[in-house]
Amino acid sequence: MRTSELTTPALLVDATRLEGNLRTMNDALPGTRLRPHVKAHKCTALATRQAAAGHTGFTCATVREVEGMVRAGLGEDLLLANEVVDATRLGALARTGARITVAVDSDATIDAAARAGVPEVVIDVNVGLPRCGCPPAEAGRFADRARSAGLAVRGVMGYEGHIVGLEDRATRADMLEVSMGQLSLAAGDVGGEVISAGGTGTYDLNPWATEIQAGSYALMDTAYGKLGLPFTQALTILSTVISVSPGWAVADCGLKALGMDHGNPSIEGAEVWFCSDEHVIFAPGSPLRVGDRIGVFPAHLDPTVAYHESLHLVDGDEVVERWDVDLRGW
Repeated sequence: MRTSELTTPALLVDATRLEGNLRTMNDALPGTRLRPHVKAHKCTALATRQAAAGHTGFTCATVREVEGMVRAGLGEDLLLANEVVDATRLGALARTGARITVAVDSDATIDAAARAGVPEVVIDVNVGLPRCGCPPAEAGRFADRARSAGLAVRGVMGYEGHIVGLEDRATRADMLEVSMGQLSLAAGDVGGEVISAGGTGTYDLNPWATEIQAGSYALMDTAYGKLGLPFTQALTILSTVISVSPGWAVADCGLKALGMDHGNPSIEGAEVWFCSDEHVIFAPGSPLRVGDRIGVFPAHLDPTVAYHESLHLVDGDEVVERWDVDLRGW
């Protein structure tokens, strides 16, 4: 199949750029130094590529992702880096022989893991992002509580999500040192061998963590593209021009095909004006005709992929493989 035969909007993954991104990350963080986060691509076929590079432990954001990874034979070491109050499905997976670890930050989530039979946890620590995680000073108490409930505590995790996307590298490094100082103190109170943290924006700045939870590096988006990282934009949305007016054009790639929380997408050689439900409206840099195909670059990879049913691995105009986005949903 050629890309010209695809129904648009369609997610394209440039095979050469993908392999380059995987190789670059593998050189920087070989083996268990990287725990790839599958929430970025939600695709077990791509996760299989990452496992082949030696990254056999994975980070997940949903129970559905954990289940899909186990079904795909990728259950060697899965961390659900998120709190759940019903861990029943996770316990069932653990009883099949998959290694399942869940993040906890409260008595309630500890009890949920113990009740469901999830054997291992990490203590989730707030390192500056006002989201999940206990205060660093309380991490030791929660570790003791988990062990008293019969759980093995592997260590700590803390996500510096307020830092990973900052464009100035020096600011990223300075703020990261503060956050990881908090996490390191918590790790001393908790014990265990795991200090799990990080993302694509801080993957090469973090000597404190034993493992990095980067995910976006494989496909990339324009938000991370502003940081000067050594990863290239492998993901585009193939779109069809459906209307042309004097001064602007419209293509069939709108809000329902794009993650928009990081801003407008980009189109090479054009100025994007705005998006509506099924449309991207832009000022082209050169004349276009109705029926022309264009590439739209998303600003935020993770929610963009989750809107689509499949990824198309391409070599130029040739569709090499079609990969299901089989980890979407809950």
